[in-house]
Amino acid sequence: MSTRYPFTAVVGMDDLRLALLLNAVSPAVGGVLVRGEKGTAKSTAVRALADLLPAVPVVAGCRFSCDPGAPDPGCPDGPHQGDASGSRAARMVELPVGASEDRLVGALDIEKALADGVKAFEPGLLADAHRGILYVDEVNLLHDHLIDLLLDAAAMGSSYVEREGVSVRHAARFLLVGTMNPEEGELRPQLLDRFGLTVEVAASREPEQRVEVVRRRLAFEDDPAVFAARWADEEAALRDRIVAARALLPQVVLGDAALLQIAATCAAFEVDGMRADIVMARTATALAAWAGRTEVTSDDVRQAALLALPHRRRRNPFDAPGLDEDKLDETLEQFKDDDEPDPDPDGPGDGGPGGGGVPPQGEGPDAAPESPAPADAPAQAPAPGGPGAGDRAAVKAAEPFRTKMLSVPGLGEGAAGRRSRARTAHGRTTGATRPRGTLTKLHLTATVTAAAPHQKARGRSGPGLVVRRDDLRQATREGREGNLVLFAVDASGSMAARQRMSAVKGAVLSLLLDAYQRRDKVGLITFRGRGAEVALPPTSSVDAAAARLEQLPTGGRTPLSAGLLKAHDVLRVERLRDPSRRPLLVVVTDGRATGGGADPLALATRAARLHAAEGTASVVVDCETGPVRLGLAGHLARELGGTAVTLDELRADSIAGLVRNVQAESANATRRAA
Repeated sequence: MSTRYPFTAVVGMDDLRLALLLNAVSPAVGGVLVRGEKGTAKSTAVRALADLLPAVPVVAGCRFSCDPGAPDPGCPDGPHQGDASGSRAARMVELPVGASEDRLVGALDIEKALADGVKAFEPGLLADAHRGILYVDEVNLLHDHLIDLLLDAAAMGSSYVEREGVSVRHAARFLLVGTMNPEEGELRPQLLDRFGLTVEVAASREPEQRVEVVRRRLAFEDDPAVFAARWADEEAALRDRIVAARALLPQVVLGDAALLQIAATCAAFEVDGMRADIVMARTATALAAWAGRTEVTSDDVRQAALLALPHRRRRNPFDAPGLDEDKLDETLEQFKDDDEPDPDPDGPGDGGPGGGGVPPQGEGPDAAPESPAPADAPAQAPAPGGPGAGDRAAVKAAEPFRTKMLSVPGLGEGAAGRRSRARTAHGRTTGATRPRGTLTKLHLTATVTAAAPHQKARGRSGPGLVVRRDDLRQATREGREGNLVLFAVDASGSMAARQRMSAVKGAVLSLLLDAYQRRDKVGLITFRGRGAEVALPPTSSVDAAAARLEQLPTGGRTPLSAGLLKAHDVLRVERLRDPSRRPLLVVVTDGRATGGGADPLALATRAARLHAAEGTASVVVDCETGPVRLGLAGHLARELGGTAVTLDELRADSIAGLVRNVQAESANATRRAA
């Protein structure tokens, strides 16, 4: 087994280390979501936690890690009555983003179940993670069907595998820990709420601390065993403190005053549901135990709020996580118990957040210098199109709204999502085929139909059906896929009226929110002045696109052809990278073309026909306003082979037109052109 980087050797990141340690003390806290930029040792810290957890008592020979003191009565390896007991090290099981459903929940041998009536079950990762840690790196990239299975297991504490009436159930209670880079997309709200705590991490901007990080990492890579031995004493001390805090936890008293502060804080920040109150209560209790106290204080409640509430306050993916600490302090002060004693400054919890703290960095064999909080993010890049006399300052987007459904024609085979029709692993059954590789979704009727004619030749003598491998049929299913939604936004002077651009940004923001909900990738191209620029390459992070959109200034001429050609280049590259993900081009413009050549409108027409020739599904959002309209956006849509919608028609609740479908509109455009 490879040597892990020691937990106590991690430099800085006090909030992350504290959140992980609180879960080690009280797994009921509900896990940790670690958000941060790439290269900030998120995974290193999480993996290091496993070596600090106490050993787990288990029933000997049980593949599902049943507790000898309270074995699962429904365990597939049971019943366990008087079985020998033992112990094993706490497990940290990693769930790969690209894992299959069978790898997560386990596999049931359908052929044996049908032919012999035998439940031959191979446990999956959920069984391995029972009473341990389930770690998902890049959890925001996890496929929806795996997220659904995780949600079910986290809610019920058990996993069910069902195939055509044959089912297996086993306990699956685990500590869920996930890491993610917000630039690559956000989490579904349901899964986000399942994480007890959340922590934001960023690389230090302090040179001395960065030097220490590099020094320790290089020393570890040179000789992991020697480096780990240097930190063995600190690791042992921290492990003993976890054990002591676990033993103290049942004695911690959560008084009425602290409970009132928790409830008042959750109400003041308008979090949804009651899970936040429960998580805060468990976290505050764990903080007290970690500090060696038997009573929860206001400082514990405050620290619990900072860890448990930020990710529960987000109403959409464009809201920045975080809490107003002044408002938090006012709420806690308003409901503070005047009789609460001040924390003992010399007590065991001195020196850390919430009175609990984490091991000070200066006490290890390689002490790291203290550093202030990370500096603010660097300034944004210059606006597309470059500075010019006609530039106008960026305006704020109007309030987003629910948009109409826009989809790509035909039947795709892309990544699972919620936009366009596609052949997927989940959805309604549309037929059957011979399995290629492992059978995952049995089509029972087709299997029986294939086996029935051969029963006499196979010597069937009893009631059972004689099934061979060649008889098995895989169900083909139709569901929805996620698409690449590429926005080409006109930011020229013709769009520069303040109210108009605010409405345009609000519409694009609404489409971005729709793309987030439908699990699409998004890209953003802007054109103005001298040409077009890729403001955001295709990504799963719609909030990154929203941030770029918010800072977009306007002004200059309208190089429409340049915007369409830039979109063509981006789509060409993306087809090579991900051929199965079908694109949807959304052009946001009034249709005017005043730059890019001697005949800008003719150039724009030629560029549009390039997209039409490749069959790219497209929508033109017509931003033209005023009593006299030229209809240029409609002409552009016809050349693209797509459809045009006005800003008003884009709203789902609009009565200005019927719900638009790109497939139908593309067919109409083709007939008109013919």
